Amino acid sequence: MKKFVRICLISLILLTTFPAVFCGTYVTLNYIKFQSIPLNAEALRSSTLAIEVYSSENKLMKEDSQFDVCQLSKLQEHTKKAFLSIEDKDFYKHNGINKKRIASAMLKNIKTRSLKEGASTISQQLIKNTHLSGEKTFERKLKEMALTRKLEKNFSKDEILESYLNIIFFGNNCYGLENASNYYFNKEAKALTLAESCTLAGMIKSPNKYSPIHNPDNCLKRRNLVLSEMQKDGHITDTEKLQAQNEPLKLDIQPKGTSKLNSYTQSSIDEAAKILGIPAKQVAVGGYKIHTYCNEDKQNALKKAVENGLVENADTAAIIIDAQTFGVSAYVGNSNFKLMDCKRQPASCLKPILVYAPALNENTISPSTQILDEKITIGGYSPSNVNKKYSGYMSVTDAVKNSVNIPAIKVLSYIGIDTGKQYASKLGIQFDEQDDSYALALGGMTYGVNLKDLASAYTVFPNGGQFAKSTFVQYITDRDNKLVYVHKPQPQMVLREDSAYLMTNILQETAKSGTSRKLSTLKNTQIASKTGTVGKKNASGNTDAYNISFTPTEVIGVWQGNLSNQTLKLAGGNQPTEIAKNYLQTQTYEKTEFDIPSSVTEAKVDALELEENHRLILASPYAPERYTTNALFSRFNLPQETSTNFQEEPEIIADAKVENNHIILTLSPQKHLEYQIFKDEIPYHSIKEKSIPMTLRIAFPEDETTLKITATYANQSDLESSKSFTLKHTKTVQKPKEKWYI
Repeated sequence: MKKFVRICLISLILLTTFPAVFCGTYVTLNYIKFQSIPLNAEALRSSTLAIEVYSSENKLMKEDSQFDVCQLSKLQEHTKKAFLSIEDKDFYKHNGINKKRIASAMLKNIKTRSLKEGASTISQQLIKNTHLSGEKTFERKLKEMALTRKLEKNFSKDEILESYLNIIFFGNNCYGLENASNYYFNKEAKALTLAESCTLAGMIKSPNKYSPIHNPDNCLKRRNLVLSEMQKDGHITDTEKLQAQNEPLKLDIQPKGTSKLNSYTQSSIDEAAKILGIPAKQVAVGGYKIHTYCNEDKQNALKKAVENGLVENADTAAIIIDAQTFGVSAYVGNSNFKLMDCKRQPASCLKPILVYAPALNENTISPSTQILDEKITIGGYSPSNVNKKYSGYMSVTDAVKNSVNIPAIKVLSYIGIDTGKQYASKLGIQFDEQDDSYALALGGMTYGVNLKDLASAYTVFPNGGQFAKSTFVQYITDRDNKLVYVHKPQPQMVLREDSAYLMTNILQETAKSGTSRKLSTLKNTQIASKTGTVGKKNASGNTDAYNISFTPTEVIGVWQGNLSNQTLKLAGGNQPTEIAKNYLQTQTYEKTEFDIPSSVTEAKVDALELEENHRLILASPYAPERYTTNALFSRFNLPQETSTNFQEEPEIIADAKVENNHIILTLSPQKHLEYQIFKDEIPYHSIKEKSIPMTLRIAFPEDETTLKITATYANQSDLESSKSFTLKHTKTVQKPKEKWYI
């Protein structure tokens, strides 16, 4: 028994010791190996950094892409202490690595089975932001620790802190304390108050979560936490803490118009940083060169169109996407906030990609399908049209081109919300878990979508049903001009060619005579378009207005609105469409017509059935032209039924009776039939082009007569029906008068 216990103990020791030794050896060997990684001292000491961005013609773009820096010696003590208290209390005591924090973080990571807790010191954060990617792996952590030790040996604490403050990210394109101070408070970093310093120090953990613009309540709580930590550390008094905590959140964001915040170059830099997995500041540190899809002629034309279409107090953004390369040819933004990061309700611009194109692809509808526009309640949701009016039956084309709400909701109910979302998701639209109601048909999303993703989704139509996410960046090279990334779009088929074309054809009608009719005067290319408008209930204006248009080769997206949700005199069919028009009329296109796929066909349908019964059925080959209408279909969704009109003997619905020496004839005529009434074989009356029930009074002096009605199809006498009535006067036999006497 003792031997067995001894064996078990030895086995247990081996089982626990071996992994520990193995892990320790692995960590040690890799740590030694990573010590050979060179430290980029030039990047850490650089007073100015810039990123080179090139157009598609390989010309250096002139927009400003430099980062401002601050000097630690000029900052106030409370500014420096704010960052130290919340980020690294022992910064001046440790050698770059805080062992206690690492041990605590490791325990938390083991408990949660994640790598969320990083325990990084300011020195480690500086290394991470200048030398490493953002991936969370043990190997990257070992590299970080090895480089941090080198950093501490080669730089003083003040030099490290200054570099750190000039590199950290504060949201809204603000890298470094100087940029953040200028953006949020319109002052140099050396002039920051205690409350302002704590606001910025609190943001860096999560610039979006603690944004003073988008999440002011979170920002205030975080600012007050920094103040409390400073008081605990003895950097400020209780009075100073309470006084600063009672201060409201005061921002001073100055109008910057089409500044670098919303420039093409800045959007390219942001995208390159995501591609490389490093902060934008590190893109500059690494000497990377960004080559884009920017077409300078289109960029200038779009900029001019936007400048001529600005609306007072409104933010504006416009984008051009090449449908074949999926590259962004031009981008212009006019706002104090970074519009590329803003998600807004897409309004009716979501209808084609969430509702109608999926329904076409599912063979649920055709452009001429009739939908009843009426007051409805569906799933507890009672939507209405913009003007509170309902128009009865209308075609899908008319519903789209006039942006009528009820038909869109009905069509979404036909295909199902999940099916619509699956299609839109494949086109790059992201949904929240709460996006699960029929309000989606009208663009009602929890968080919305940014303009780039919305416009990008429309590339599926001119591209024959294929889609790939759009991009600013064409390729990236390092400081030695070696290629480190190249954009290789891999389009996926989301819609059939015929579905994409039929949706395009519908949206062409929108540009000709619908909500985008301002574009109808353009003759240089075929254009398809959709507008969208977001308003508030009982408000006099709107918060968002869109126009998404496309030609056979490119998509243009325009948004105007107010990020504070203040209502303005805006509508999708007005100012945004005018900007799109002003850009489009300056362009010359080699390809000017949309390709019609062989899977699209035109067929004659029975106009009478469409008008009277709202059914799409094929017209009889014998039907006169006036009673047919041409409609586009996918060959996979052609009507299977052929109308019996003009093929069978027409039906006569009539009755006759005698009353007060007159024949009372009632007839329910059909518009496509011609009627002839005969009295005793003599033509009495003819009727045509009538569809309302009628009553005729015919004089009847005779004792007996024959009334005959014939019906033939208009302009066609091959098929004839007749109906006859033999009518007699009813003679009343009088009884003899009774004698009154006996």
